[in-house]
Amino acid sequence: MTMLQGSFSFEDLSVDFTQKEWQLLAPCQKDLYKDVMLENYSSLVSLGYEVMKPGVILKLEHGEEPWTGDGEIPGSDSSGPGPK
Repeated sequence: MTMLQGSFSFEDLSVDFTQKEWQLLAPCQKDLYKDVMLENYSSLVSLGYEVMKPGVILKLEHGEEPWTGDGEIPGSDSSGPGPK
């Protein structure tokens, strides 16, 4: 069996949210995200993927919210002047 460990990573299969983005999700969307992320990681491990457990997986396993960053939505510019 040939291992193609260098051809993919967990990050290739993961989705990250800022705190603001996470708050916009409905509870059922958050549950689906948690289920899919944990299943993706479990599947990679079962295929022989060996890497330190990602922080998002640690958070999900401990029941914590998995958002990252400072809460700003990527691409938003909160430093500029507001609408005129």
